[in-house]
Amino acid sequence: MPDLLTKQDLGQEYRSFFPITEQYIYLNHASVSPLSCLARDSMSTMLDGVARHGARKAEEWDRIQTSTRLAAAKLVNAEARQIAFVRNTSEALSIVANGIDWKLGDNVVSTAVEFPANVYPWARISAAYGVQLRLQPEIGGRIEVEDLLSLVDERTRVVTVSWVQFASGQRLDIRRIGQFCREREILFVVDAVQGLGAFELDVIRDYVDVFASAAHKFLLGPKGIALLYLSDWALERVRPTVIGWTAVENYRDYLTHDLNLRDGAVRFEGGSLNEVGICGLGAAIELLLRAGPQRIEQYLLALRLDLIERLSERGYRIVSPGQLGDASAIIVCCHPDFPADRVCSQLDSQNIITSARLGRLRIAPHFYNTVVDVEALIDALPA
Repeated sequence: MPDLLTKQDLGQEYRSFFPITEQYIYLNHASVSPLSCLARDSMSTMLDGVARHGARKAEEWDRIQTSTRLAAAKLVNAEARQIAFVRNTSEALSIVANGIDWKLGDNVVSTAVEFPANVYPWARISAAYGVQLRLQPEIGGRIEVEDLLSLVDERTRVVTVSWVQFASGQRLDIRRIGQFCREREILFVVDAVQGLGAFELDVIRDYVDVFASAAHKFLLGPKGIALLYLSDWALERVRPTVIGWTAVENYRDYLTHDLNLRDGAVRFEGGSLNEVGICGLGAAIELLLRAGPQRIEQYLLALRLDLIERLSERGYRIVSPGQLGDASAIIVCCHPDFPADRVCSQLDSQNIITSARLGRLRIAPHFYNTVVDVEALIDALPA
């Protein structure tokens, strides 16, 4: 685990890339992250090119799509052909839920504390096809993997969970869940939005068949663009239900009108893409790769330990699971005398940005935050 000096070095090394640090201490990356100057400038350059040249820069936009797809694949140890660009996590999960050939009596296993993006797509399937949605409740602020997997039976088609829970900050053992599903040929779907960019995800090591992640949280990208990953095994089992004009092999032959789908996940892209968003996402991922996913993960775990120790000293009860294997970049706490909404507002008045969720204060730093930011937060807390 990095020591204090190492943590300071990493935060200071990348702090200048984030203009928000000039005015705020921003600790709300589980909600919406600020853009780096690299992502901002990359998007601005593309917009300026469109304003000045119209479609004459189309080849350049195609190159940016390719480079971003490659960078995203590198980040998670996937193949570029397994990555699709969609609008958001909800759309990505809906694509998967709607594309499975459901049978009456099938079931989906998940948790009862998922963010709605990973509930409504499956709830619609449940209502439309008579598929049972089985939800494991949170007990003592955490989901027990053993209890979750006990809900699986011979009719389970999908297990779908958030890698990191939005309200507690618990990071689930997706490798264990994924291996369990792989051995039983159950599709394992991960909402990765609260973990990707902060922690290392390896889709091979972790047995992930599908993941969905919007760009605007720990990936440090813009809103309106997201990643959808499908393994080759998943590509065989999920069919497109919305066919965009670029989904077929000969999409440039405008009057051919065949339904020979393109190879890989691009068949799920609904036509013209958010190219400006892809541009910003590409720059954001390149910065994460430059800093090093493993280094970022270690840094955030060490920063988390500092936060938890200092919060406890100030009388705040830590709700987030304390075991290292469950730890994430989200720290959730509460105080017996100060409601979370009030604490959040007081911090906000001092330009320290956090959030309140389910009556709890949620603190979510990233790798450009420093120990000095943590000290400022602690000093500003009511206690």
